Amino acid sequence: MDIDTSYLTTLSEQAVSNANSRKIKDTLSGLSKSAAAGGSKVDTAEDEKLLDACKQFESYFVEQMYKEMLKTVPTDELENGSNKMLVDYYKENLVKEYASKTTEQESLGLAQMLYEQMKRNIGVTPEEIDARAAEAGVNASEAKDEQAE
Repeated sequence: MDIDTSYLTTLSEQAVSNANSRKIKDTLSGLSKSAAAGGSKVDTAEDEKLLDACKQFESYFVEQMYKEMLKTVPTDELENGSNKMLVDYYKENLVKEYASKTTEQESLGLAQMLYEQMKRNIGVTPEEIDARAAEAGVNASEAKDEQAE
């Protein structure tokens, strides 16, 4: 039975993506549980974990974006058989490294925005978040009405 190398590559990419997203989700879940148990204050260690998780998410996002961009690049005839497996392996590692370097050097600002938003909402119940959103909507509509007059 001969297994297509592109199928194996796809499976390995999915496994890595699932592992990365699971790691980020577990970190965020642990932070929100500990904040809910101890109140809304976040200590510096948890603060650093939150910022790290946000940076990991930004890196993961950029990595997925790069992978989608690579799909638009035409493939070479030499990329078949064992060569294709090697190229795919190194290409995957290179994309991951590029994503990491991109977020370290030229941050998109996504990690910082997520960090600030999540820090405000750690330990806050979903009902409180809904109430804040409703209040913000009322305030925005009142401001529009004042500008119209």
